Amino acid sequence: MKLVWKLLTSLRLTVVLLALGIVLVFVGTVAQADEGLYTAQTRYFKHWFVFGLSFFGQRVPLPLPGGYLLGTALLINLLAAHIQRFQWTWKKIGIHLTHTGVIVLLVGQLTTDLSSRETMLRFAEGETKNYSESARDYELVFTSDVGDGREEVVSIPERRLRNGGEIKTASLPFTVRIKNFWANSDPSFRAPMQENAPPLTTNGLARYFDFRPSPEAKAMDERNIPSALIEMTTVTGSLGEWVVSDWAGETGLAASVSNNFARQLGEQMAGRIAGRLAEPQSIRVGGKEFSFTIRPERTYRDFSLTLLNFTHARYLGTDIPKDFRSRVRLENPQTREHREVEIYMNTPLRYQGETFYQASFDQLDPRVSILQIVRNPGWLTPYAGCIIVAAGLLTQFLMHLIGFISKRRTA
Repeated sequence: MKLVWKLLTSLRLTVVLLALGIVLVFVGTVAQADEGLYTAQTRYFKHWFVFGLSFFGQRVPLPLPGGYLLGTALLINLLAAHIQRFQWTWKKIGIHLTHTGVIVLLVGQLTTDLSSRETMLRFAEGETKNYSESARDYELVFTSDVGDGREEVVSIPERRLRNGGEIKTASLPFTVRIKNFWANSDPSFRAPMQENAPPLTTNGLARYFDFRPSPEAKAMDERNIPSALIEMTTVTGSLGEWVVSDWAGETGLAASVSNNFARQLGEQMAGRIAGRLAEPQSIRVGGKEFSFTIRPERTYRDFSLTLLNFTHARYLGTDIPKDFRSRVRLENPQTREHREVEIYMNTPLRYQGETFYQASFDQLDPRVSILQIVRNPGWLTPYAGCIIVAAGLLTQFLMHLIGFISKRRTA
């Protein structure tokens, strides 16, 4: 135990961990060019170990401690060293404050990393929504009508789709078999005069569109559009194979497909093609109808926001944003709130532990506003940690300065 305690309190361990942290930051930053920003952040900084490094386009088979391991080890090292050398005297108060501030920063960063969540709210003028959507995570959903204008939603997260195999849940009277999954995909219309390959299936979307895999998006301004080939089965047999895709799950994506075809085939034909893409898919089992699609993962709330008016301005002669403003009506039946709020750049709405920022707008439809919603329970810890560290350093400096001045006077 003495050897273990000596290791945990060692200053050499601190130096080694800091050096490994520098290496991890460098390697993780370089890897963003090959793996993409979000993938690299997750693989290098949100795991305990990293196996295999991407280094300037080369795959290096070396292990490296991940961000979680280095952060936890640094926290244990700091706590152990502080406990061993702790002396409760006024002369050490500055050092105690500084160490406490660093501990708050480390714990706060871990809390933020594990519990924070970012979603996007996209709505047009006059539209009301009580949910937001993830910008990176997707879900396969089955919806059914339960009466009184309500729907029952069964969600299967994207990570389950990536693993393939069969998915069973008590909420569905059938088994979902994932036969193929593409993290990113492109649709192509099956025109009668073109030489098309055999369709993936003869049901739903696949009658009109082919979906082919596409390289996963890596740039900041790109995103993946997943698709999958699924089969639904019961004890009596197969209910058929279907293609589900986020291209059909998002209204904005269907509109972008329509705009692309409009340049080639005209607006009328493009509208028909987009209409085929947006056609709902459903099956009936046991007298109950289930609609299904892939869409961005949703977060529902007890209150709703209605976009009353959206304005945006750019600097003259440029595409640089100058001002974005969304005037929304917030309605919460539980608290009986009914009020109007204006959200604009650097002036977010803070409500029920979430912050609503004015993020962007739709380039194709300037009436559509896009809000970024952030839930971060540990958002105050960086401020508190920095204030405590600054107070500790200032206290320690002033105490040494006062002591130095006193010695000069008595000399």
